Amino acid sequence: MRAHGSDPYVPNHGDDSYRVEHYDLNLAYKVVGNRLDGEATLACRAGEVAGGLRSVELDLHALRVAKVWVDDVAAKWTHRGNRVRVQLPRPVGAGMPFVVRMRYSGSPSLVRSRRLGSAGWEELSDGVIVASQPHGSPSWFPCNDRPSNKATYRIAIRVPAGYRVAASGELVQTRRAGSSLEWVFEQGVPMATYLATIQIGRYDVIEQQTSPVPVRVLAPRRLAPGFEAAFGAQPQMLAFFESVFGPYPFASYTAVITDDTLEIPLESQGLSTFGRNFMTDDWDSIRLVAHELAHQWFGNAVTLADWKDIWLHEGFACYAEWLWSQESGGPSTDERAREHYDGLARKPQDLLLGDPGQDDVFDDRVYKRGALTLHALRQRLGDKNFFALLKDWTTRYRHASVVTDDFIGLAARYADESLRPLWAAWLYATDVPPLDHS
Repeated sequence: MRAHGSDPYVPNHGDDSYRVEHYDLNLAYKVVGNRLDGEATLACRAGEVAGGLRSVELDLHALRVAKVWVDDVAAKWTHRGNRVRVQLPRPVGAGMPFVVRMRYSGSPSLVRSRRLGSAGWEELSDGVIVASQPHGSPSWFPCNDRPSNKATYRIAIRVPAGYRVAASGELVQTRRAGSSLEWVFEQGVPMATYLATIQIGRYDVIEQQTSPVPVRVLAPRRLAPGFEAAFGAQPQMLAFFESVFGPYPFASYTAVITDDTLEIPLESQGLSTFGRNFMTDDWDSIRLVAHELAHQWFGNAVTLADWKDIWLHEGFACYAEWLWSQESGGPSTDERAREHYDGLARKPQDLLLGDPGQDDVFDDRVYKRGALTLHALRQRLGDKNFFALLKDWTTRYRHASVVTDDFIGLAARYADESLRPLWAAWLYATDVPPLDHS
């Protein structure tokens, strides 16, 4: 049985009977022994429930709950599987605020799913990475784990001295606490739970620019020879993406490079994480640096409400790779599109981009077909209207949750003729349509 209101792509996560508006996380972590102690305070607001909201469910994986309070009153709770049901002391009417505070501890571990893979808190050889997409946030804090519930955050974490912490938000304070150092971050704009992250390691900081927003890299002391080729152009990438997507939506951007090998980069808000294997001059490394940066507009600032609309993230970020290819002197965007069109046409024609299903939500065809959908749209609208549409999209829905119909409706304002045949062919049919005649 799925949790109340949960997304069928990520069942038994999230509860749409209430919203969390702010998370205040106070954490302490021991690298040796993988021990996390936490206290989370969630400022919530009740939804429409007949007779008032009487209980809420939070997502928490493999960690032990010690005590729960609601509005500073000790509350009854049960913890079964990855769900903590908290009884509210009294019914809460629609739109009314309440506060849940939870103390918990244990050894954080990955959330594993046969169909979605593993996500969440992961130990490295000397540190931690947290990759929460799409279901890993409960591995380190209690949350309402659904992408449509965006909230602000304060994250404070104590770690042994000698380690540096990066998190989703702006670093506002560091302070010594015995043999530990506490790092305090604030994320003042709404963020989906799966975009919250903490990275812990022995990193050096490379400041790449300070204006219009700081751009930095946290990297191991031993940089690979390909570092400059892959990451050196991040400020130029950001400036270019601002010119085509609109203003960068956050206060800064950080790329973390772990001293370990990672299979793929990791997306989070205001921050992306790469393994040292991405410090190369290969196009596959450079394009992924561009891809993760583009997610700050498409996925982080403008975020899907339902996982079936993942093309709104991955298709846009993939198209940004092709745009950067042309901007940086490589093959043109159209050449990249035709190259990947040929590859997509040779793959099975059984993916429905507008609703790919749980098994295929992160299939490479979603990325490439999503980007090709945008290229087909660009051919139909022309460059002036297409890029005006992208800027309107990122401005109108900044820090909001969206669905595909929102984009379809907005695109119609920039078209001289109906776009329904294009959407029907690219989003709601499985066969790959001709690129030039959608």
